Amino acid sequence: MAGKERTVNESDFMRTRPVLPLVISMSLPMVVSMLVNSLYNIVDSYFVAAINEEAMTALSLVFPVQNFINSVAVGFGVGINALISFYSGAGEGKAADKAATIGVVLSFIHSLILTAVSLLMLPSFLAMFTSSEAVIEYGIRYSVVAFTFTPLNVVGITFEKIFQAVGRMKVSMIALMSGCIANIILDPAFIFGLGPFPELGIEGAALATGLGQTLALAVYLAVAFFRPLSVRIALSNLKMEKHIIMRLYAVGIPATLNMALPSFLISMLNAILSVYSEIYILILGIYYKLQTFLYLPASGFVQGMRPIIGYNYGAGEHKRVMRIFFTVIIMCAIIMLFGTILSVVMPGRFIALFSDNPETIAIGSRALRIISIGFVVSSLSVAASGALEGLGKGFPSLVISLLRYVVIIIPVAFFLCRMAGLGPDGVWHSFWISELLTAIISIPICRKAFSFS
Repeated sequence: MAGKERTVNESDFMRTRPVLPLVISMSLPMVVSMLVNSLYNIVDSYFVAAINEEAMTALSLVFPVQNFINSVAVGFGVGINALISFYSGAGEGKAADKAATIGVVLSFIHSLILTAVSLLMLPSFLAMFTSSEAVIEYGIRYSVVAFTFTPLNVVGITFEKIFQAVGRMKVSMIALMSGCIANIILDPAFIFGLGPFPELGIEGAALATGLGQTLALAVYLAVAFFRPLSVRIALSNLKMEKHIIMRLYAVGIPATLNMALPSFLISMLNAILSVYSEIYILILGIYYKLQTFLYLPASGFVQGMRPIIGYNYGAGEHKRVMRIFFTVIIMCAIIMLFGTILSVVMPGRFIALFSDNPETIAIGSRALRIISIGFVVSSLSVAASGALEGLGKGFPSLVISLLRYVVIIIPVAFFLCRMAGLGPDGVWHSFWISELLTAIISIPICRKAFSFS
């Protein structure tokens, strides 16, 4: 009973506080940290682009693999987050402790497998999309260093989700910001050899990112040591109970697939664009760097929503769950409207951050304007996927993501490019078409999933 009382007392504000102030207070730290964290990729790309376009193209090709690794870590972390939140809302503190402990151990095992597989497969993966030996060499050099930090990165993401599950969003914000600031400082120092640092080139970008991720993990561990979490991660909780493991994977696997699908999509779109010119692969890579920056504030609200929804669902507060969901949809739509305006008014300035080639800037500006048509309507799908994961309903969330990233967009892109004669523009148009159709189909999926009878 001690565990039960501990969890309920600390987290019950998620059930009693008014919805809008609660959502804002839980989400704003995540919005700030997501905005800052998006600079990981932006900063890497900015400084790597200063080396040459081959290095930037290599970074674009490696990005799907990095994104997949993060997807596994974040996806399984969402499963841990959902289970801790549910057990806390239901007043089952000991079960929450077990979910946290088992989750950390399984995440570390995942990280070792991901490191080995990524390093082994990368040369063949790069050769699928480019024949340039320079691009392949840059990609391998970057990846060998970056993937060495995978275990530390994965465990850090796991602690991020655990801290979020118990409502300690500010700690996540501080940890992510610390890692990002370290990355920003170390990137130019390691890449160009500033001051006492050696000139490491593209390996320097990877090292700076890895050290930033390590610092973020160190912050989580330090805070957990000096200000213990309401869930206890201990060897005494490590008994591998089948029902907890099954529930972790029941949410974690669909959430991982949700996160990994963009990587699959990028690879498929790279294959479609590769028949035209490598400049289009570069532009797609640049867009995804920018898209990360544009979508992450919305993701911050989704991350703030998950533990609230999970806690209230566990507590049986179903009407409150619906109010939280609709509040987050509105907040996401406001953020995406702002992103649309920026993409339409000043796309050239964003593309110019990564290339000074006038052709790249011109084509990239057109691409960004077309893609941004679907930003606002995507708010429904983004919020719905996160809410369903928070409820522990991984499968309907996965269905929505499959529609966005595979079922609709890839066939539409292929048709518009090859059969409708739009060429590379067909890929850009496929984004907003996919978002619109997915939003329409998501409505009945959500109605069914949110019927709590």
